[in-house]
Amino acid sequence: MNTFVCIAPDVKLGKDVKLSKFINLYGCEIGDETKIGAFVEIQKNATVGKRCKISSHTFICEGVVIEDNAFIGHGVMFINDSYPRATAADGNLQTEADWKVERTVIKRGASIGSGATILCNVTIGENAIIGAGSVVTKDVPANTIVAGNPAKVLRYIEQVQEVTK
Repeated sequence: MNTFVCIAPDVKLGKDVKLSKFINLYGCEIGDETKIGAFVEIQKNATVGKRCKISSHTFICEGVVIEDNAFIGHGVMFINDSYPRATAADGNLQTEADWKVERTVIKRGASIGSGATILCNVTIGENAIIGAGSVVTKDVPANTIVAGNPAKVLRYIEQVQEVTK
């Protein structure tokens, strides 16, 4: 094992996955032929599909599902808690028992631009494109381009060219 790659024994790696240095994977599942860039962390109970590209400096937290053929740009952040707090009501640091993971789903063929933040409890539709730096706060319809903070629909994509294997 490469000393600059941290992959926990419970990670499920598909066939021909390409891993850069300085990554941290634990308790997650990565599909066949996916490419993971440098400085990426993928947490437990997160899933990345087949033939995806996860660019450098991206954080994929627990509860995120990324379907096949998705592109995730550099420095994309996913959120899995609507009301994050450091401490519980009694003043002690929170543990996993003090909150519930909220899901986020990135559908097949979607593309998320660099620097975007994806809040929890949203679904990004098939082949949707998220503009760089956008903050996605609600569901994104399939075949649309959204951008901004909060992200809003700019236009619909008339025809999508998708390469399938």
